[in-house]
Amino acid sequence: MIIGVVGGLGMAGIGMFWWQGRAAVESNAPPPPVAEAPAPDPEDLPVTDPGDMQGPTPPEVSDLTREQQRFYRYDRNRDGIITRNEMLSTRTDAFRALDVDGNNLLTFEEWAVTTVRRFENADADGDERLTPREFATTAPKPAAKKPACKC
Repeated sequence: MIIGVVGGLGMAGIGMFWWQGRAAVESNAPPPPVAEAPAPDPEDLPVTDPGDMQGPTPPEVSDLTREQQRFYRYDRNRDGIITRNEMLSTRTDAFRALDVDGNNLLTFEEWAVTTVRRFENADADGDERLTPREFATTAPKPAAKKPACKC
């Protein structure tokens, strides 16, 4: 039994050294090279005369990628860094709706009251059971869609 325990501890120690050794090698590895696409020649681009076009002006195109746009929604002061407070700021309205007594502590009771009310609102027939149709009413409302561009 003692030999088994010593052997197990030895194997765990060897595993830890191996794991730390791999982490050190991977953290010092150089980043992969970034391949840049060649810029198109302006003479190869199609030419259009905007005077012949009809209809509304198309919306301005953003140079930001989707991930950059998502980043800047959280980076409120535009310093290129998201702080903990900036990250949590998008969740404060939902938290305050649940924090009934306003003490910035969400107790189980506060959460449970909200959940029970939501259940009771969904239980249309009052039998304390939700049918699939009743349960479907508890789904979060989808975000309002912007009208499609009629370009």
